[in-house]
Amino acid sequence: MTWLKPFRAFLFMCACCSLVAGKAGAADTQSGDIRPAILAGSWYAASAETLTRNIRGYLEGADTPSLDGDLKGIVTPHAGHIYSGHVAAHAYRLLETRSFKRVVMIGPSHRVRFRGASVNLQSGYRTPLGVVPVDLDAARKIAGASPEIQWVPKAHAAEHSLEIQLPFLQTVLKQFQIVPILMGRQDMATCAALSDALVKILGKSSDTLILASTDLSHFHTSKEAKVLDTRFAERVRNFDPHGLARDLGAGVCEACGGGPVITMLLTVKQMGADRIRILDYADSGAVTGDHRRVVGYLSAAAFKKRGPQ
Repeated sequence: MTWLKPFRAFLFMCACCSLVAGKAGAADTQSGDIRPAILAGSWYAASAETLTRNIRGYLEGADTPSLDGDLKGIVTPHAGHIYSGHVAAHAYRLLETRSFKRVVMIGPSHRVRFRGASVNLQSGYRTPLGVVPVDLDAARKIAGASPEIQWVPKAHAAEHSLEIQLPFLQTVLKQFQIVPILMGRQDMATCAALSDALVKILGKSSDTLILASTDLSHFHTSKEAKVLDTRFAERVRNFDPHGLARDLGAGVCEACGGGPVITMLLTVKQMGADRIRILDYADSGAVTGDHRRVVGYLSAAAFKKRGPQ
């Protein structure tokens, strides 16, 4: 697809974003079967007590949206918690009153280039709040469902877009497993192949949530960012993955995790979702006070409305 080339340049620019709370560590994460927390102490608190208090503070400060339906997917940002945690919390509050046994987490690979998508086959992810188990049965089946899906250990070792979500999930859910997926290419063919694999393996499981991790426009003024990010939000709100892909390719909007969002939209639609609600939007200037070069953050929810359509 034509939108891949300009988008790839934008994606790797995001890896160097100066508006995150420190750098991800480059430690050797392949020495064991549990992926260690590489962001603790920089992108979020290293102390379990402090981290829990911070997460609870974000959740308490977020509105509790009323969704008359079955939640199928969410969109959440992936900057350091200090910058985007208040936006992410609007989506995570929805999970406090719901139960999911499995969360399929789809994020962009910021630092490692590879073809297609990669499913992490390590047995768990560690954070200061404990170890989150990977659903290895589902992960292996998804990884084997398409030539476009593989396991690239190096990509998961230093990636922040999934780990940053875990403390929120650990706080709002009880017992759950994850399927961590990174997208190396985000063209429409890869999005469709990954979505088809997810639907094939998971079906319309009511206990599975699809999570798309993305930040929006980078390094524009707040005014310029709002124009770009409003277009992105409109495509999401209208449940229009193909229109979103066209707009990303044309530069009408920006998102380092555009592919994960497109994949989520394609997948949850096949799982029965028929509504999208934008929950919150902000840019980094709200925290830093610098409105000259900002990063946009959005949270959204996809759900199946109950009752007559």
